[in-house]
Amino acid sequence: MSFRLEPAPSFRERLASAERPLIGAWICSGSPIAAEIVAGSGLDWTLIDGEHSPIGLESTLALLQAAAPYPIAPLVRVPSNNAVLIKQFLDVGAQNLLVPMVNSVSDAEAAVAATRYPPRGIRGVGSALARAGQWGRTEKYLQRAHEITSLSVQIETDAAVQSARAIAAVDGVDSVFIGPSDLAASMGLLGQQEHPDVIAAVEHTITEVLAAGKPVGVNAFVPATARRYLDAGASFALVAADVSILARATEKLAADWIPTADTAERESY
Repeated sequence: MSFRLEPAPSFRERLASAERPLIGAWICSGSPIAAEIVAGSGLDWTLIDGEHSPIGLESTLALLQAAAPYPIAPLVRVPSNNAVLIKQFLDVGAQNLLVPMVNSVSDAEAAVAATRYPPRGIRGVGSALARAGQWGRTEKYLQRAHEITSLSVQIETDAAVQSARAIAAVDGVDSVFIGPSDLAASMGLLGQQEHPDVIAAVEHTITEVLAAGKPVGVNAFVPATARRYLDAGASFALVAADVSILARATEKLAADWIPTADTAERESY
């Protein structure tokens, strides 16, 4: 008998079995060392960002390999809702995908189709040569791929907020993730994620997605805001990033150890 491997539980399965909200952090640096540190931290999940970072297909593979020995659930945000890109990221072993800028039901349906083999979708067949099915070691991968993988879609515009319940209800969408930064920008409030109107839009989206019977997550680096969204019903949240942790910690080191006059002089350059 051929050697067989079973995939880890998908993010969909982890959300379904969780007794509390799942807390995570971004990986944006592209560093496998940073990914392994985050993966071994005790956090529930991490988002490998292929949209707003230098992380591409090959570096995603390295980051997934770095996180693999740990119990954390890695999600990969693809650069766009593009069937070719989605196919490639799935084939390198991204079991859990986040698709950005899903603004409508048709966008959500396109993302679902890209993650599924025919006749359920349009994903190209290459699993025998790919890490996705462990090079043929995952039994009946082609038949089970839609069960093994999970799909989250990102609501991050005012238009998407208006269609949140319908987007969440699309068959094959496992969860919805809210991006307050782009949402604020689409509302004419660029850089104002803490604006009351943005917070209200996020809370409205949480309510709408829950009404559709799907888990909903959010990005929130301000602790009080993150707790507010969790209290409103969010099932998962990102509360930091590898790069932001390093940036804020090194700034604190500088503030603690370097005289203020020297700091002011550096900032004048």
